[in-house]
Amino acid sequence: MPPKKGDKKDNNKSDSNKGKGKGKKDEESSASGSSKLKTANSVNVRHILCEKHSKAVEAMEKINEGTSFNKVAQEYSEDKAKSGGSLGWMVRGSMVGPFQDAAFALQPSTVDKPVTSEIIKTVHGYHIIMVEGRK
Repeated sequence: MPPKKGDKKDNNKSDSNKGKGKGKKDEESSASGSSKLKTANSVNVRHILCEKHSKAVEAMEKINEGTSFNKVAQEYSEDKAKSGGSLGWMVRGSMVGPFQDAAFALQPSTVDKPVTSEIIKTVHGYHIIMVEGRK
């Protein structure tokens, strides 16, 4: 009989502890994940810059269809980074506000399977951003 009472108590306690523990772990991992993002001082950035929002939307559709980021950049980007959209390593403080915020919020990815930002509006136009590396 004692195991039944213990099982019920343990189950209740372990359920409530598990719920709290999981939440705590999730908070810790998300906090450590966001702190990782905050500690990077530079990012290896690619972007697609378009003067018109409609052109940026077309470019985003191509990326979502599976076309590699660098090919879309060559076709759609309207700046000097037309060769695949690469801007190289950029340090914090060297980019305009919204662009920098988006770049440092992104996880690194590859041009074939890019993790991109939403379309970002800056004084230069409309950007689609991806990050290849962080340090």
